[in-house]
Amino acid sequence: MTARERLLHGLAASIRERGYRDTKVSDIVAHARTSRRTFYEVFETKADCFLALMHEVNQRMQAYIVAAVDPDAPWEEQVRAGVTAWIEAMGSQPELSVSWIREFPSLGPEAARGQRAAIRSLTRMLETLTDTPQMRKAGLGPVSRERALILVGGLRELAASVLEQGKPLASATGPAVDAAMALLGPG
Repeated sequence: MTARERLLHGLAASIRERGYRDTKVSDIVAHARTSRRTFYEVFETKADCFLALMHEVNQRMQAYIVAAVDPDAPWEEQVRAGVTAWIEAMGSQPELSVSWIREFPSLGPEAARGQRAAIRSLTRMLETLTDTPQMRKAGLGPVSRERALILVGGLRELAASVLEQGKPLASATGPAVDAAMALLGPG
């Protein structure tokens, strides 16, 4: 494992333990079992490390979702599989998910650009996932950028709300699937 990977894992561990705001570089390097010097050789600031971590988490989440959706399945199964995979990915790291949704945007212009890039990437993923023969056959795909953005934003807020209440995100699977079906389906 590279120093960068150890530091990202160290930040993730500290966020799970104490939250992003209360995490110090010393916490990150302690979890990473490395030095402050190594930290500053890899990242300029704690925020830069957080930006890199959220990029990595987002990329893994998208790969997980794409792998979960069978483009040859009926459209309803595709939607259900995609939303369920999203719920599983976000719910598997609840502290990181809430931190990404609530704390990350407050870190300034670079974080705001990073979050906008992540949202664009998620909406492009939805556009691609809904551009399948089964979706087109049902007269549904590909989803418009605006609808994809509404779905991503709604699911993010649902996740934050459920996780902040201390509930498992899986408890929101039914309503999340229903909302996605309504937004992506006919009519």
